[in-house]
Formats: sequence, C-alpha cells, structure tokens
Amino acid sequence: MTTSKTILVTGPTGYIGGRLIPRLLARGYKVRALARHPEDLEGRSWSGSVEIFKGDVFLGQGLKEALSGADAAYYLIHSMADAVDFESFEETSAKNFAAAASEAGVKKIIYLGGLGGEAAGLSHHLHSRHLMGQIMRSAGLNVTEFRAAVIVGSGSISFEIIRYLVERLPLIPSFPHLCDTHCQPVAIRDVLAYLSAALDNPLSDGKVIEIGGSGVYTYRELMNIYAQSRGLRRSFFSFPLWSPELSARLVGLLTPVPAVLAKPLLESLSNDVVCSSDEALKIFPDIKPLDYRTAVQYALMRVSGHDVETSWTTAYRPRYAKRSSFIDTEGLILQDHYMTLDASAEKVFRVFTGIGGERGWFYAQWLWDLKALQDRFIGGVGMRRGRRNPEVICQGEALDFWRVERVIEGRMLLLRAEMKLPGKGWLQFEAQPLSGNSAVLRLTSYFEPRGFFGNIYWYLLYPVHTYIFRGLMREIRRRALEL
Repeated sequence: MTTSKTILVTGPTGYIGGRLIPRLLARGYKVRALARHPEDLEGRSWSGSVEIFKGDVFLGQGLKEALSGADAAYYLIHSMADAVDFESFEETSAKNFAAAASEAGVKKIIYLGGLGGEAAGLSHHLHSRHLMGQIMRSAGLNVTEFRAAVIVGSGSISFEIIRYLVERLPLIPSFPHLCDTHCQPVAIRDVLAYLSAALDNPLSDGKVIEIGGSGVYTYRELMNIYAQSRGLRRSFFSFPLWSPELSARLVGLLTPVPAVLAKPLLESLSNDVVCSSDEALKIFPDIKPLDYRTAVQYALMRVSGHDVETSWTTAYRPRYAKRSSFIDTEGLILQDHYMTLDASAEKVFRVFTGIGGERGWFYAQWLWDLKALQDRFIGGVGMRRGRRNPEVICQGEALDFWRVERVIEGRMLLLRAEMKLPGKGWLQFEAQPLSGNSAVLRLTSYFEPRGFFGNIYWYLLYPVHTYIFRGLMREIRRRALEL
C-alpha cells in the first residue's frame, strides 16, 4: 500500500506511539514524530524512516513546524508523570495542540482517551481524558476519539500492575472496588488496529468510539485469570480499608510503577469502564477484538520471549540530572547511572572498551576479584580468561567473566555475564554525544532474576553495585579527560 498522506504522531516515545509508527510506515504513510527528547528515538528500527521534530506540546514549542502540511495527526500524550496537578498540564497541552492543528488545517485528529460514563464522581484521570477530547472538538477539528479501559499487552502500565501484583503476592488484598466495579480490557493489537484503520475510514469522523475486548470483568477476575494463565495459585482476602494514596504506595513498593503514576490509575477503580455501545464493531467490522485471557497469553509470550516492543518505562525515563535510577520492569531489574562529561563520545568509548584483562576494572578491583574468586569456588570461570587484545574488542569474544554481546563503534558496549548467577545478567556502557566536545556516559546493569532468590540476590547487592558503578563512572571520566 502506498499513499501520499503525511501523518504526525505525538508521543512517539510512549507505549502506544512507539508501536503505532512502524505500523503506519508499513501501510505506506509518510510519518512525522514530535518529541520533547528526540534523542530518545535513536536506535529505533524505524527512526531513519521518520521525520522527527523537537517540541513540547505543553509549552507550545515545535507544533507549527510539525503540523505544517500534515494531513492527519495522532494525539497520544498524557502528563500524569509531569506534575501532581496533571489535569491543568493536560488541559493546556490540548489547547495548544488544538490551536496549532486548526491553524495548520489538519484534516483529522485521532485521539486515544479513556472509557467511563459522564457521571458524577468520574476520576480525575478519566475526567481529564474526556476533557482533552472536548477541547479539540470545540476548536472545530475533525476528531476521532477512541476510549479504552485497561490495555493488555507486554509493557502496558495497567497490565504491568496486574502482572507484578499477581506474581509477587500469593495472598492478594481484595478491595471493595476490585469486586464491585467492572472493566472491559482490550488487547494492544486491537487498539493499534483501530487507531490505524481510522485514518482512511470516513465513518469514524467526528465520532467518540468506545473500544474494548469481548468480555467484561471485575478487577479481581482480571487478576485471577492472569494467575490461571501463569499456573499460579492465588487467594484473595477482604480488605475494607482503601484509599488511592495507600494503594499507590503499595503498588509503588511491589511493582515497577511509581506511586505518582499509579495513584490516578487506581482512583479510576471506582468507575465502571465498559463500552456502552457496539459502534466500534459496526464502523470497523474487520476488527474482531480478542478476549482478555487470549490477550494475556499473547502478552506473556512477548515477555517470555524478550520481545517487548515498547514499554511504559520508555516515556518515564529519568532525566540525566537524577544521575541514577533503579527500575524493575518486564522481568528485568535495571540499575541505571548517568554522567555528563567534557570529553567526546569517541574518547569515552575508547576508555570503556579497554576495560578488563590486564587493565582490570578501573575501580574497587578487590571487589571484582572477590566476585571472581566466589565464582571459581562454585565452578564458574572466574577471571581466568582475560581479554584477547587490550585495545580491540570484538563481538562474541570473552572478556574476563563476560561475553561481548554487542559493540556499536564509538557508541556502545554490551557484555553478557558468564559467571554463575541466580539469573541472567548484562552490563552496558554507552557514550551519547552532546553539543560541543561533551558526552553523556551511561552505565546500565540488567538482571533477569530466576525465582525468589534471584530477586533477593540483586536487591541485597544494590548498595554494593551502586558503590562500584559510581566509582567506575568517575574513573572512566578521569581517563577520558586525560586522552
């Protein structure tokens, strides 16, 4: 299929936008992307085929350039992580976008909002989702607004909350909202099918279209079905005390989803989010929505096959100013460290690709040696293998008790652990160029725990890893500045 239409996607670093763009490209559209941090799109398989604009919808920056000449645009933005008062952020963003799209003469806007009846007591999150659609319609735009409840897919924030709670709690607290309110979840593949099909379907013009899967469930039933799909025995107990704040803190402790994102989602548990009409099936008869159990099975296949296309964590990436983060997501534990330094990315790359072997590991060598001794004691390889060449590193060769899994010249080195661990581990070094003669050094450790002990192992070692990695970053900076 080929077409001359130009389509703008906002929120390309997000869960939905990152999956929608390659599907639009496959359908032959010319695609543009508007992002606050365009550098976050580097490395995507489709980034070279997309015209990328830097901009900020809340500040109204970059909209005129990105929307100029666009035939249609997707609005896939939310601001839950940007401020406690996210509603005012979202309202301002929608007004800026609507004014710019109207001025540019964009023929169609496709927006993904949230389900929920227009009744009193609608949660702040759902009320804001509805308001943004109203703002864009009131600007005289041709808006197709899809409304969905829980989106089921690997990496979806709602699905990840369910997944981690069921995986980690053999006894799950059952709040009244879990028993009394109903939800009509929809598979991510169906959401993407609706979003892409709406571009060339005039029957969707100006409509608010509710989309959902083929079943309606309570939230307790959603967790129970997930448990059955994983072969887990889970029980529920009544817990009458419930508040969004308390539940958000619990979710923040037990899952990778921070409380600031969990709270507005959990507030929505008090609202039934069920389709009130079958208009979606009439307008898009070729789309046959999956049931929840099947959608869960597809999501689990993606997770177990390490084939998660996008995740909610991409858009929630910590800023460099935070220096470090600890994220538990997609079955992987990530420990991330950042540092800006006044040396070129090429010099930084030369330093970290020279690590190991006779040069050692730059910092706290005694701890690396202790780990090697422990590994040899339990039958591992220790550090006996060294490295082939102190200056040249190639993909596939051994490096002490690591294997070089990937090298991107001047940019990145990924090592896979071959020591004995209760799981699988990787260590990644990145040099990201900045303007002038400076760069960001990023050091990320990944761990895929095996069983309960695997999780405990990595959490117990977190302080040690933090000490080693911060010192290692400082030493890489020192050596890069001396080159």
